[in-house]
Amino acid sequence: WLITMSSPEKRAAVSNYFSDFSLFENKGTSVMEFQESIRPQASEKGTGSRPSMSVIRGEVTSGKTGGSGKGEEKMANEKVMAALKKEIETKLAEVKDQIRVVGTSEGVRVEVMEKEGSPMFPLSSFDMTPMGKNVIAVIAGTLADSKRQIAIEGHTDAHVFAKTGYSNWELSTARASAARIELEKAGLSPDQLSRVAGFAATQPLIPDNPLDPRNRRISIMVYE
Repeated sequence: WLITMSSPEKRAAVSNYFSDFSLFENKGTSVMEFQESIRPQASEKGTGSRPSMSVIRGEVTSGKTGGSGKGEEKMANEKVMAALKKEIETKLAEVKDQIRVVGTSEGVRVEVMEKEGSPMFPLSSFDMTPMGKNVIAVIAGTLADSKRQIAIEGHTDAHVFAKTGYSNWELSTARASAARIELEKAGLSPDQLSRVAGFAATQPLIPDNPLDPRNRRISIMVYE
């Protein structure tokens, strides 16, 4: 494509660059020399006969501005975040301090945290409390409407689990699965699920205090 879009006198330069270039040897036409050799001259600019071309770090572009896809993804993320925050403000005002919605490089993350006197699960249990079920049911609608892939993660604090043969790994995984069940009951399609996993106490939300109740949480990643 690059060669066919170039004028005849520049095809030789393009062909020579790719045939001569080596990633492992200090030889071949440099990128800057190659860029200069195919850059349209003043007489060629503004003709509209073919798109301009440039080489940036070895990548050939057609002169179109990039980043439009990223802009659309950002807008879509902001829409999901706005919808979640609206639902939380209107339907979960009494526990909104336990829910955090943040944008990430991958999409949108929802953290549903515990606090003293307001748990999502009873101590050492994966049976979700009415409060936990209500939170999951409210946010499920927005997640379902987004049609996006969802990952569900269970996290515990650093308290040592007393039951022999059962640890925070099993507990966090069971809690993540309990959240999955409640999300599906509330309308989330199983096809949207990409991962359900437990992380025990390995990823604390409050690293300075591994026993902080906010480390006990369900984290839901909504991918772009």
